[in-house]
Amino acid sequence: MLVIALCKGRFLEPSLELLGRAGVQFTDDVSSSRKLIFESTDKRFHAVLVKPTDVPTYVEYGAADIGIAGLDVLLESHADVLQPLDLNFGYCRIAIAGPAQAQAETRDYIGRFDSPTVRVATKYPRITMDHFNSRGIPVEIIPLSGSIELAPLIGLADRIVDLVETGRTLKENGLEILEVIAESSAKLLINRAGYQTKRQEVLTFIQALESARR
Repeated sequence: MLVIALCKGRFLEPSLELLGRAGVQFTDDVSSSRKLIFESTDKRFHAVLVKPTDVPTYVEYGAADIGIAGLDVLLESHADVLQPLDLNFGYCRIAIAGPAQAQAETRDYIGRFDSPTVRVATKYPRITMDHFNSRGIPVEIIPLSGSIELAPLIGLADRIVDLVETGRTLKENGLEILEVIAESSAKLLINRAGYQTKRQEVLTFIQALESARR
């Protein structure tokens, strides 16, 4: 039996649709039930529902053999897992954004502010730190868990780093994308040890998902 870690939220419905097309059906309505563990009708799979940011951890430590999560979550976690497949949904951008008038200044992060350090509000501190360090730009991370767009509007931060799907929220708050750090989409994650000890089951599952992708 393989254990699949699925994340709650916007990835759940497309994940269940993809699994259904791959022949994995569950006895309960996963999207509406309050249960956290579900068994497939053919008893070959268990699905566990966890927070999106926890999926890489469940897979890395072997509590789940397989997981589905966004690249943004994976980059932030630094989890040591295999990523054999892009699942063709959940497209968005990990982007630096700021007030619209800042667009002309984006080539000179250091010279725009009184302080040489850029203050960036984000729920992705590792991705942000890695990106600014790679540019040699001093950065102060302001960790937030929601309403990130508010930070530059009230002077809490100079910029934000956030996940952008349509850009509508940014636009309605007078912000715009200044730089795209990475394109993100749903990825299939595999536990490294499970890939060896359950190799045939895992490969059969990957092949089924490859055929089911649209």
